[in-house]
Amino acid sequence: MAQAPPATAAHPVRMPTRNVRPFMQALADQWPDARTELTYRDPFTLLVAVVLSAQATDASVNRATAPLFKKIDGPVAMVALGEKGLGDFIKSIGLWQSKARAVIGLSQSLLDNHGGEVPHDREALEALPGVGRKTANVVLNVVFGEATIAVDTHLFRLGNRTGLAPGKTPRAVEDGLLKRIPKDMLLHAHHWLILHGRYICKARTPECWRCGAAPWCAYRPKTPEPRAKQPAAKPRGRATAIEVEGG
Repeated sequence: MAQAPPATAAHPVRMPTRNVRPFMQALADQWPDARTELTYRDPFTLLVAVVLSAQATDASVNRATAPLFKKIDGPVAMVALGEKGLGDFIKSIGLWQSKARAVIGLSQSLLDNHGGEVPHDREALEALPGVGRKTANVVLNVVFGEATIAVDTHLFRLGNRTGLAPGKTPRAVEDGLLKRIPKDMLLHAHHWLILHGRYICKARTPECWRCGAAPWCAYRPKTPEPRAKQPAAKPRGRATAIEVEGG
């Protein structure tokens, strides 16, 4: 019986079970201090930051929230700020108008239904304006220490490219990751994977030559290290010094 071809971007192949733990351990070794790169000070500011980060970089969100979080100290202050006031802080972020509506809406919902506190409950989180499964997973993991996996573009790509958890939808990849990653690694797995996808296993070209997990990854062919640029050839012949006479 012919063997299946190795995983490629177009045809992911499931990573052998025996490779999963060493693959994840390599990521843990590469990112020993992995944590969210969003700046926050409490559950509410993390929730706001994650909602703002949809289709935006963490760096762009942090630039916008630095002055915002100095002004607001919770959902009461956020509601008082209003959509227009919030918009003045976040106009540099994509989709800022809809995000402003969502943040003011979720702030009001927290006041109306949860005493102004971020709930430790998936269903309640996902009922908030602008909060979907991915955002809820981030909050449950970072704030409440639950072993959840938030599948963004990086995790979706890695799940398929490496063969760790191939799937056609984010939920399929999430379910695959939860099933295959060892339980003692699940708490930090999201951050190991997202940082790896952000800085090494990049979307356009995975930098396999500096990936500690490459020996266990199903992706082929591995990207070779770029050749060093050759120094420019020196001109041949004898150089002639030119003296400039002073006045």
